[in-house]
Amino acid sequence: MRGANCHLLLVVCILLSLSGAGTQKAENCARWCPPNSECVSNRSCVCKRGFSSEKEFITNPSESCEDINECLLPDVSCGSFATCKNSEGSYSCVCNPGYKLLSGAESFNNQSENTCQASVDTGMTPVPSRSHTVTTAPGNLPEQPTTVHETQLGDSGERTPKDVNECTSGQNRCHQSTHCINKLRGYSCICRQGWKPVPGSPNGPDDTVCEDVDECSSGQHQCHSSTTCNNTLGSYKCRCRPGWKPTSGTLDGPKNTICQEPVFPTWTLLPTVHSQTLLRFSVEVQNLLRDFNPVMTNYTIQRLIEAVDKLLEAPMDLEIHTQQVATQLLLNLEQSLRTLAQFLPKGPFTYRSPSNTELSLMVKEQDNKDVTTVHHSQAWMKLDWALTAGAKGSENGYSMAGILSSPNINSLLANASLDLEQRRATLEDVYGSPVRRVSLRLLSDINSIFLTNTDTEKLTSNVTFKFNFTSAESAKEREELMCAFWKAHGNGSGYWATDGCSMNDTGFCHCNHLSSFAILMAQYDVQDPRLELITKVGLLLSLACLLLCILTFLLVKPIQSSRTMVHLHLCISLFLGSIIFLVGVENEGGKVGLRCRLVAVMLHFCFLAAFCWMALEGAELYFLVVRVFHGQGLSTWHRCLIGYGVPLLIVAISMAVKMEGYGHATYCWLDFRKQGFLWSFSGPVAFIILCNAAIFVITVWKLTEKFSEINPNMKKLRKARVLTITAIAQFLVLGCTWGFGLFLFNPHSTWLSYIFTLLNCLQGVFLYVTLCLLNKKVREEYWKWACLLTGSKYTEFNSSTTGTGTSQTRALRPSESGM
Repeated sequence: MRGANCHLLLVVCILLSLSGAGTQKAENCARWCPPNSECVSNRSCVCKRGFSSEKEFITNPSESCEDINECLLPDVSCGSFATCKNSEGSYSCVCNPGYKLLSGAESFNNQSENTCQASVDTGMTPVPSRSHTVTTAPGNLPEQPTTVHETQLGDSGERTPKDVNECTSGQNRCHQSTHCINKLRGYSCICRQGWKPVPGSPNGPDDTVCEDVDECSSGQHQCHSSTTCNNTLGSYKCRCRPGWKPTSGTLDGPKNTICQEPVFPTWTLLPTVHSQTLLRFSVEVQNLLRDFNPVMTNYTIQRLIEAVDKLLEAPMDLEIHTQQVATQLLLNLEQSLRTLAQFLPKGPFTYRSPSNTELSLMVKEQDNKDVTTVHHSQAWMKLDWALTAGAKGSENGYSMAGILSSPNINSLLANASLDLEQRRATLEDVYGSPVRRVSLRLLSDINSIFLTNTDTEKLTSNVTFKFNFTSAESAKEREELMCAFWKAHGNGSGYWATDGCSMNDTGFCHCNHLSSFAILMAQYDVQDPRLELITKVGLLLSLACLLLCILTFLLVKPIQSSRTMVHLHLCISLFLGSIIFLVGVENEGGKVGLRCRLVAVMLHFCFLAAFCWMALEGAELYFLVVRVFHGQGLSTWHRCLIGYGVPLLIVAISMAVKMEGYGHATYCWLDFRKQGFLWSFSGPVAFIILCNAAIFVITVWKLTEKFSEINPNMKKLRKARVLTITAIAQFLVLGCTWGFGLFLFNPHSTWLSYIFTLLNCLQGVFLYVTLCLLNKKVREEYWKWACLLTGSKYTEFNSSTTGTGTSQTRALRPSESGM
């Protein structure tokens, strides 16, 4: 069977050689191919012709190419009167004793070159002879062919015998465990190299039976004391002990292999850390690993994990450098467990400490192609087993995958940060605002994932994890459940990161690299708390002032006019919009539902209506001041049609074109991510603000001229004061403060955001002051109501105030008084 396999492998090697496998470029070939082999690709080699290995292709530098004994192959024959002799990588044929080649050469290569003839001292030339075979049946033995040799006269008249090669003709009784050697007038059955006769069977007769020589148990091997002897048929191999590695210049397998003992990491303290607790722990672990005995591997692993648990559970005299200590502990644990796993038997290994630290290891052949699962009660991992060995592979032919879950190490990383550089733009796009701070909660134990392969920064295929975590709560507003890994800096500290990892809705993590992982709940703070406070307080004050404005415009009869009607509907629109904004703008669920879309639609309508009434106010001012229009202008019906019809039309068109544009994951407003949809609000607002700004400039200019005409001798200070108050009032009523929003392109502009928020949240307060408190007729009406409530006489106030501002009031038109 072995001869057939060797023959098949030899044929494969020849085919590969003929197909050009040896012409690969050096840069595409493996540089670690063992002796007597040649490159096939950058990851595999094949034995040269005349050599073989246990596998067809060599994928590990520890494998070796052994010489093929061609003399044992069934298709190798030297012919009559010759014997095959094996050599390294080849073989040769030599004539049997008493025979020589006609050419006088010492050896030949194949049967066609066989010219072996008997060597006679008389110089007679042997002549061909005839032979015939007769059959005898001696005793109870089966009939065997017996060759009768005939003689024939030569030139000198002497009889020369002709020998028959029983070895090549098949006329021998040699056992398959022996090698047939042809002789003159017979043959002998000799044990092969590395074989010996079975007890009671001498070496040479035709009934010789051989057995393999166990060089390892008999002590006939030459293996170094650092290796173990593995017996093979006809030979042996010297392999490194489990966990040991060949020294530089030697390979694992040949008889000259020399190995070195496993090297554990040095559990030393960081240079910047001064802790007696860590010092005692370091000494304890170093003593444990120094006295390591491969027979006690399980015990060593348990003692190492328990020592780490004891360190983390005891009070530690350490206030800073906790991240550096955690990083060093995780790294040393991973390296030590990777080394110790080499001494474990093939199969799974699981250990759970009294402190609930769990370790699960799987040891299998490194060339296993299966998808393997490694798990314990806290974690589960599935990976392609080919990832565990890597490109270099392991020395003993086995590879390992492990998971270590440690709940005690969480305390050292409780205040670690999360790296958002890779996801900041995405988060800002999702939440519509810069992420100012992230609060983290560890929901699972920290799980270290490690393999025999140490180059795991970029794997060829993803590894799938699932970790058990305690929180059964669903993510709240601006919260995200994520699978994060610990990434260390050069100084030993680190942070949590998520690049290269993803987590689906079922809780499975997929990563293209390995490290220490955990399930985190991240709470994103996307709002400035000061801006949020300004918004809420400002809106509450505005609501109160807008309500007073509405009551004033409805109840104070002396100020009833077309402009008062515009102011009334302006305040009503802002009042409704502010209430809806204050109560329903926050999207607490994070999902855009019917409620959120309805709130967004109502806000869109109310704020557009407010700006349309601001546009009507601008039109009223233009006709009043510039065109000196004495009529009533637009009727009430036409004003309502413009003030409420135009916003209703814009909202209806927006809903019909892109309803999904209403609502956002963070707030119930227009979704700016929908391309162009935000312009359904920004476009009309920008147009109205620009028109009102132009009207404001013209109004101030005209008012300056009117004040000069009324009283040219009016003191400059008083004139400037009246003009300033009037200009500010018109500026606020026309909504020009919203112009700051047109320049708020960058959400990170803190001061511009503060100014915009403050001015517009207090718009109700500004309107009440400018339209009510600064209006003389409104103040008089307020005083009448106060006198009625307190029982005072109104004439006292009236007589004391009639003298002030008389000349100015008389000169102004009725529609201009009070402003």
